[in-house]
Amino acid sequence: MTYRPAIAYKVLTAEQWASFETAGSFTGAPIDLADGYIHLSTHAQLTETVDKHFAGQHDLWVAAVDLEALGDAVTWEESRGGQLFPHIYAALPLSVVVAYGPLVRDDAGQVRLPVRG
Repeated sequence: MTYRPAIAYKVLTAEQWASFETAGSFTGAPIDLADGYIHLSTHAQLTETVDKHFAGQHDLWVAAVDLEALGDAVTWEESRGGQLFPHIYAALPLSVVVAYGPLVRDDAGQVRLPVRG
């Protein structure tokens, strides 16, 4: 069986994050709505996701999501390079976000994981 971490990450614009906090749930970014599920990335996939899908964007936020709390709403599906990515087939409740913060990179250019929540 392939290792599947209990935590995955959602990258949001500052506006999306503010709406998420206010509403208490997130139904998805435009790409999520178009695809019919909310895209998440594992820690190992996060920097590549940001580089590929958010290049040149500023004022981004990262939310750490407790996948176990979402139960059957999470499906692991093959995507970029044959990797398995966690996809959420439901609205994302704020209650399963265990940490969040502005997107920051370390000296090597890797996205730092959020530590507050």
